[in-house]
Amino acid sequence: MRTVIACLAVLVLTAPARAEGDPALGKAVFTKCAACHSVIEGENKIGPSLHGIVGRPSHSIESFNYSEPMKAYSVTWDVPTLDHYLIDPRGTVTGTRMIFAGLKKDEDRANVIAYLETLK
Repeated sequence: MRTVIACLAVLVLTAPARAEGDPALGKAVFTKCAACHSVIEGENKIGPSLHGIVGRPSHSIESFNYSEPMKAYSVTWDVPTLDHYLIDPRGTVTGTRMIFAGLKKDEDRANVIAYLETLK
């Protein structure tokens, strides 16, 4: 029995993190982001396209001119990193040009990240 529990623990701990939100609700929350970000691959606005962002290295769209602070922020946009960043983008990356105040509600962040996970 302990072996089965240990195996299950390994599977759970090594599984990729997934947003626990609702993508449909996240699409509605994303309207706050849509003025500056597109979800169409290759279509940048004031901010870079967010198509395929989950799992993508930061500042990796060559056709987008990232700010110096954002270029120095080297992360992979996984669920926990996006969740942390979206709470307070300017507090997370001091000096970023992104003026968005963030998503303070856990549920809003989970939903928008679940929506972003669908953009592949």
